[in-house]
Amino acid sequence: MGGNGDVNFSNDTFRSPNPLLGITIEASSSRENGNTGIQGNGSETNLLEAWLPLTESRNGSICSSIFHLLSSGIGVQALLLPVAYATLGWTWGTICLVILYLSQLYTTWLLVQLHESFPGPRNSRFLLLAFTAFGPKLGKLLAIFPVMYLSGGTCVILIITAGGTLKLFLRMICEDGLACNPKPLTGVEWFLVFVCVAIVIAQRPNLHSISGISLIGTFTAIAYCTLLWALPVSKGRPNGVTYESFDLKSDMSGFGNVMNAIGLIALAFRGHNLVLEIQGTLPSNSKVPSRKPMWRAVMISYFIILLCQLPLAIAGYWAYGNQIPSGGMLTAFSQFHGPRTSKLVKGILYLLIVISCLTQFQIYAMVVFDNLELRYVAIKNRPCPWWLRTFLRGIFGGLTFLIAVAFPFLPSLAPFFGGLALPLTFAYPCFMWIRINKQHRYDAVWFLNIGLGSLGLIMSILIVVAAIRNFVRYGLDANFFSP
Repeated sequence: MGGNGDVNFSNDTFRSPNPLLGITIEASSSRENGNTGIQGNGSETNLLEAWLPLTESRNGSICSSIFHLLSSGIGVQALLLPVAYATLGWTWGTICLVILYLSQLYTTWLLVQLHESFPGPRNSRFLLLAFTAFGPKLGKLLAIFPVMYLSGGTCVILIITAGGTLKLFLRMICEDGLACNPKPLTGVEWFLVFVCVAIVIAQRPNLHSISGISLIGTFTAIAYCTLLWALPVSKGRPNGVTYESFDLKSDMSGFGNVMNAIGLIALAFRGHNLVLEIQGTLPSNSKVPSRKPMWRAVMISYFIILLCQLPLAIAGYWAYGNQIPSGGMLTAFSQFHGPRTSKLVKGILYLLIVISCLTQFQIYAMVVFDNLELRYVAIKNRPCPWWLRTFLRGIFGGLTFLIAVAFPFLPSLAPFFGGLALPLTFAYPCFMWIRINKQHRYDAVWFLNIGLGSLGLIMSILIVVAAIRNFVRYGLDANFFSP
């Protein structure tokens, strides 16, 4: 292909560490031909991207981006925010929450700006942007684990969470002598039920095609987060609730408690590994770049996320204080207010969590699906056939199921693995901006990014150290193959 508005393929396009690195968009075009890799609305992609799930469709909108961002950004990790408040107290807990919120909002802005350049490529994947900024070898070394953990690892945790919630739902229904199967499903069987349903839904062809699923995920996530703080507030606090923060001594014990609490807050902000991918579903050209509608979507969705998380943290801590268990709001609600709550309300709450997990599985798994299909497309130079796509997604579902069964205690390791993946949210975007925008060296933005990126790395190291120390001190209930 040649001429103005064409897509140029380098000689090593299909032999590079990431084949997408070899393709550059020279200029926008008004042609519309989805079969040749050029999408409508004045936007262009390339043959390779037009065959992959993340970028197969460039027909996204602000609304679809908001749904994707909210569905991926509000998760069960937010239910642990009151646990962090129990250590930090009202003042420092709120200060840390606001600072980390503003920091991740800024790094999201950096990613949105780095998504594209004219002329130049669209970095529609976090890994691709890492390769562009740091080079193929260093980029792969730094980004491959965080991206895969925050995608595949999140799917495993969703299986464990949803399977456990389904088990609670059935146990609640079978109370009071109702007729139930005398041999209820085991934890492994509930995991399998969830995975089978999730993989059936996961046969949607591309990221844009699951916008409706993300819409459902948005409403269910907002609904269960609201219920979990509104119900305890309406029913009153248990007896003996206090609000004194733990004694934050200057020794390693106090340090570990503080870093674990900060880690819980930091891990409540999710979805950075999906920002570029979501933006990649939007049409873009030099006149109307995708960063404009994407930033509007980010501002709206992140404001809604704050409205969900801040009341959950404050009202949850008000309701349970230092009595809140390490399992977070769902465990606390079941323990203190569950007996005084109707089965209908509890059933709705459990189902909302399960549906939310199903919808989040789709968007986080799409990154893995894209990476799997990339290998085939790069080698064969043709789209992945439907039967192979179905097979690959089934294999991924089976693999995540086996990991969930083998390591059902994986959520308790979240502070450790989350700390390792934390630079993807708070550090890498800053350093990527510095590496790509070299013309701004030593100005105010350069120093800001150096400072925030360095603090993100330091925070990641401290959280990992604190998690290891807690494992050594308190042990780990490693119930292998026993969900």
